[in-house]
Parts: sequence; C-alpha cells; structure tokens
Amino acid sequence: QVQLVESGGGLVQPGGSLRLSCAASGFTLDYYSIGWFRQAPGKEREGVSCISGSDGSTYYTDSVKGRFTISRDNAKNTVYLQMNSLKPEETGVYYCAADYHCTVVAGTLGSGMDYWGKGTLVTVSS
Repeated sequence: QVQLVESGGGLVQPGGSLRLSCAASGFTLDYYSIGWFRQAPGKEREGVSCISGSDGSTYYTDSVKGRFTISRDNAKNTVYLQMNSLKPEETGVYYCAADYHCTVVAGTLGSGMDYWGKGTLVTVSS
C-alpha cells in the first residue's frame, strides 16, 4: 500500500525553525519527485517546494527562497523540508506529495500529483 506520512509540525515562534519529514512506505522514493504544499486556514493550497527524482533539481516558491531547503535521503526513503525564519502567515497544514515530475507552470508548482500524505500542522505564533 502506497503511503506518505508527514511529521515534524508543531508550534514555533516567529523567526524559528522546523524540519518536516515525509516518509514513504509501499514504494521507493528514489525515482519520484516529491513536492511540499501548504494550506493556510481559509486559503487555497499552494506549492512550496519540490525536488526532482530524476536529477535532484529543486523548486521553491518565491516567498520561501533563501529560508526553506528541501532534501532527500533515499536510504531512509524520506524527504525533508527545513524551514527557517518562519512567519506567522506560514501557519497551515503542510502536505507532501509524490509524482514522477515536479510540474511548474508560470512559476507555480502544480498540485496534480499522484500520491498525498495527510498533512502535518505548522503553527507560527508567539
């Protein structure tokens, strides 16, 4: 059974850091591209970052460039999202998703990926 499980969310103060993990089971992440998405309360889901399964290239939405880092550990079948200098407006549920490609159109990461986790809540608040 294909499954993605996110972890690492929690409460953090503005300016703080969190590292999210996306662990896969039922399939090997090696050849898949993994995307991170977030959905703030009352807002649409947005693509945050993606790492390609073919060449390791990465995508970041403009608002997180320089602060977030996506990485993968194929031996652990896990992808990480290191988030630094977090802002209150980045509060929301963070999801990871898997597909063969990171599809970016007009600078935006598409959400039509095949497999999705259930999400982990990140709250940035003092």
